[in-house]
Amino acid sequence: MAGGGDELKLLSTWFSPFGSRVKLALHLKGLRYEYVEEDLTNKSQLLLESNPVHKKVPVLFHGGRALCESVVIVDYIEEAFAGAGPPLLPADPYERAVARFWVAFIETKLVEPWFRVLDGTRTRAEMTEGVKQMLAAVAVLESALGQCAKGRPFFGGDSVGYVDVALGGLLVWVRASEVLLGVRFLDATRTPLLAAWAERFASLGAARAALPDFGRVVEHAKMRRGAAAGALAADKN
Repeated sequence: MAGGGDELKLLSTWFSPFGSRVKLALHLKGLRYEYVEEDLTNKSQLLLESNPVHKKVPVLFHGGRALCESVVIVDYIEEAFAGAGPPLLPADPYERAVARFWVAFIETKLVEPWFRVLDGTRTRAEMTEGVKQMLAAVAVLESALGQCAKGRPFFGGDSVGYVDVALGGLLVWVRASEVLLGVRFLDATRTPLLAAWAERFASLGAARAALPDFGRVVEHAKMRRGAAAGALAADKN
C-alpha cells in the first residue's frame, strides 16, 4: 500500500461495521495503517482517552491526533489524503452534497432502526416496526442507486464513492440480519439494483480486505442478542 505509513493507526473491533467503513476508505486510498483490536468488554485506556464522549470504536489516529465516528473519519481521509487513490467524493459541490445527503439517510433511516431491531430487548411489535422501517429505507436506496449510478456499477458511478463506502461497510451485517430476522433486505426480485450492487461490491479487493467473515458475524450477533435478552430477563426477576 502507498502513503500514510506509521502515522495512521486504527482502533476498532473485527466485527464493527463502522470500523469496516474506515478500513474500506483506507484500502481504497491505498494507505498503510496499523490496526489495533479493541476489547469492548474491557475498554482500553487508549479508547477511553481518545474518545471520552462516546467511548466507542472506530478511532483513527493520524500524527498522534484522534478522530472518532466513521463518517467523520472517512471525510477526513478523503480530505487529508486527496492525492491518494480514487476520490470518494465528486468534485462538483452539488454532487458532493447529494452524496452526503444519502449517507445521512443511511444513518438515520437504516442504521438507527437496525440497531433497535438487533439489540435483543425489544418487543415483537417494536421489532416488526423496525424491520418495516428498514425495508422502507432499502426501497428508497434502490431508487437512489438508480438515480446516482445512472446505469453505472456504483453509487459513485464507475468507481466506488462515499455512499458505497457508507453502505458497503454495513453489507456483511445486513446479510447477517437477513439470517437472524428471516427477512430479505437485498432481494434480486424486489431490489435488483441493490442486490447486484452488493455482489459487485463484495467482490472488490478492498471489500475482501476490510469486511469481516459472514459466518463469524452471524455467530457473534446471535451471542450478543442472547446476552441482551438474558440481561433483560434477569432485570425482570
